[in-house]
Amino acid sequence: MTLRALLALAALLTALAGAHGQSVETQPTVIESVELDMRSSDTETTALFTQNVVVSGTNLRLTCDRLEVVALRDPKKGGTIGEIEKFKSLVATGNVRIVQGEREATCGRAVVLPGDDKIILTESPTVTDHGVGWAWTGEELLLLRGERQVRGKNVRIIGPPVKDLGFDKGKPIEAAAEAPKQP
Repeated sequence: MTLRALLALAALLTALAGAHGQSVETQPTVIESVELDMRSSDTETTALFTQNVVVSGTNLRLTCDRLEVVALRDPKKGGTIGEIEKFKSLVATGNVRIVQGEREATCGRAVVLPGDDKIILTESPTVTDHGVGWAWTGEELLLLRGERQVRGKNVRIIGPPVKDLGFDKGKPIEAAAEAPKQP
C-alpha cells in the first residue's frame, strides 16, 4: 500500500470517529503489524494486517488483532498495487480499541463503511466519552458520522450522577399550599 493510501486510511478513520472540533497538530500515519498480506485486482486492493496491529496518526490510535482494508481502485491506472481511489470498508477484529481524544471504543469487531458514513461495533461494544462521563454498551452500537448519533440494540447507558432530588431528612416538612380547585 502506498504512503498516500496509508495517510488516507488514517484521515478516514479520524473523520469517521468524528472530532469534537478541536484543532489537533497533524502527525504521520503509522500502521504496524507482525504480518501483511496485500492483493490487488483490477477494481480492488485488499490489505490484511495481522498480529499486534497498531494504527496511529493525528488524534487517533487503533489497536486490534486483525485489520482488513478493502479499497477501490481505478482499473485504468496501472501498477502492481495500484493507486487507491477510495475505501470500501475497514474491518478490525479481535481486541479492538479505538481512542480519539477523550473518546474510546472497545469491542470484538468494528466495521467502518465510509460510503455510508457509519461504524458498526459488535461483540461486546463499549463507547466511552471520558470528557463528559458517559458510556454506552450493547449488543451492537452504530455510530453515524457527522450526525452525532449513537444507535444500538439492547443498550445500557451509564452517565454521571444526578444530584439527590429527594427531601432533606433534617429539614421539617412544610405544610403544602392549598391545592388548586378542580374544574
